[in-house]
Amino acid sequence: NRETVRRVLKEYAIDTVVNFAAESHVDRSIMDADAFMHTNSIGVYILLDESRLHGLERFLQVSTDEVYGSIAEGEAVETYPLAPRNPYSAAKAGGELMVRAYHETYGMNTVITRGSNTFGPYQYPEKLLPVFITEAMDDKPLPLYGDGMQVRDWLYVEDHVSGIDLALHKGAAGEIYNVAGEDLRHNLHVAHDMLARLNKPTSLL
Repeated sequence: NRETVRRVLKEYAIDTVVNFAAESHVDRSIMDADAFMHTNSIGVYILLDESRLHGLERFLQVSTDEVYGSIAEGEAVETYPLAPRNPYSAAKAGGELMVRAYHETYGMNTVITRGSNTFGPYQYPEKLLPVFITEAMDDKPLPLYGDGMQVRDWLYVEDHVSGIDLALHKGAAGEIYNVAGEDLRHNLHVAHDMLARLNKPTSLL
């Protein structure tokens, strides 16, 4: 809440905010969008407003490439229009627009990063790779959507954080930066690779 943010900013003499906070699971956003709006849009507004009043030096919003929606071919660049396709990405887009508004209206030193599909150790178990790995280890069927030919750009968490750090220290005020792994793969191929590494049969798909 606003009071907590205000207290923390003052108590710890914070001069920069990097906002990683987000509700991020698409399926849950479809079932109940309320928490996604509160965290991904309203939460960003509260952080921005208190940061402005506190006179922060820089505010970086960690966003997602999902705000672009579905790209028919090629890869999205930062100037592509926002076209979110679910409550999760719509709420993230709302947060981004508020960041832009605070830069334009109040002259805040803001930066936005849009990361692609991130993976790595200790990832929350509802995400694709942790689900596939844990289900396969227990010889349970893998929940692959449709024909599995959806394409994702896979980005290792340490590379993602390096990109955020670069944007934080070198990025121009008011700019948006894509952070990509440049490793496009179909979900089906990822599942096959994962099963092979675990020595599990493709019949689990």
